[in-house]
Amino acid sequence: MDLDKLITSLDMPNDEYIVVGVSSGPDSMALLHLLKKNSNKKIVCAHVNHNVRRNSIKEELYLKDYCEENNIIFESYKITSYNLNNFEAEARIKRYSFFEKTLKKYHSKTLFLAHHGDDLVETIIMKIIRGTNLEGYAGIKKYSKQKNYIIIRPLIYLTKDDIIKYNQKNKIKYYIDKTNKNIKYTRNRIRRKILPALKKEDKNIHLKFLKFSNTIQEYHNYIEFIVKSKIKTSYKNNTINIELFNNEDTFIKKQIIFYILREIYENKSDIIKNKHIDEIIRLSTNKKPNAYINLPLNYIAKKVYSTIYIEKNTKEKKENYKIILKDKIEINDFIIKKLDKCDISNNSVCRLNSKTIKLPIYIRNKKDGDYIEVLGLNGKKKISDIFIENKVPKDLRDQYPIVVDSNDNVLWIPNLKKSKYNVKKNELCDIILTSRMKGENEYEKKAK
Repeated sequence: MDLDKLITSLDMPNDEYIVVGVSSGPDSMALLHLLKKNSNKKIVCAHVNHNVRRNSIKEELYLKDYCEENNIIFESYKITSYNLNNFEAEARIKRYSFFEKTLKKYHSKTLFLAHHGDDLVETIIMKIIRGTNLEGYAGIKKYSKQKNYIIIRPLIYLTKDDIIKYNQKNKIKYYIDKTNKNIKYTRNRIRRKILPALKKEDKNIHLKFLKFSNTIQEYHNYIEFIVKSKIKTSYKNNTINIELFNNEDTFIKKQIIFYILREIYENKSDIIKNKHIDEIIRLSTNKKPNAYINLPLNYIAKKVYSTIYIEKNTKEKKENYKIILKDKIEINDFIIKKLDKCDISNNSVCRLNSKTIKLPIYIRNKKDGDYIEVLGLNGKKKISDIFIENKVPKDLRDQYPIVVDSNDNVLWIPNLKKSKYNVKKNELCDIILTSRMKGENEYEKKAK
């Protein structure tokens, strides 16, 4: 195969700069050489020193000298510490974070990586062993669209042997990472034991796997087209409508969840496991009105009555508040204000006579044991029961605004219940209060 044609046949981007991830190993050194030889772009060599081998510094210095000799921009990053138990996962996160910063620095949207055909075979086998979603089984793609850039892997048609021969022919110096021979890693066991057996069956087995990968990707693209049309009905404003969601086929439900999680985790699909998707689907059939499950990177999926939403798990305890209402207060997504006149009589409006209450009026959050003397009920009712009846999300109840007078009598639970202190439109009142959620203006239009 003519390796030069692999580069010249590419649909090259319009970027002035292209960024190449280079480790100083045979694959990335061959790619760097090919791009320098066959591209008229300004090349940025992005090197990560993982700082776990003695030769790391030596390899970085060699690569820096190589770039200076060949008029290539050199950018490097040294990882000084690791905090996670999964070294490979953490190294990958930090490596791609550095790549993204480098791309941003040079206003480039193109990252070249040196994954080849053998890598593709190994990756697909690993995905089959560990389990993944449909797209995951496609393994490594020649073109991968990320949020702000695209990854191109032109060597995907080649084997490791093809690359070694290219380096020998062009006298390209490279370094071998000895940890690649350590069979405690799954990929290395596949590389040393399974891949050679497959190549005995067919020396071009990587091309068969590439065809398999492309077929899987075609199926995935079609299914994603279907899912995007379905998701518009069951997922809006970052919230899953459980009733509409559960009307879908199980396969479509799984794809909808994967699509949502992929957006949340910014295309880092290796973070998303089948168990996370299955847990969210089980959450959608949970009979409890309020439930949640933990997800990676401190996210949680919450079921709140007929909805599910996914958010960061913030464990901050919110402080109690009590504020005098003068003309207008904005608090916890509510806007509570005074009006001179209003013709509406729903739970978004409260009319008061200052002679029957003690001024000033306060807005505060709920306290334990709070009750309201409900208008027309001739009795008391716990505010916590009113929240449950009106399906107020559990995590919002403690901060929900309540209107009280200076004797701490509950006058009104905005949008939910009025107290016995509320007066009718045709009765004497000198205080009119209204409430609405931020972003809603329908009531104000009616009230004017």
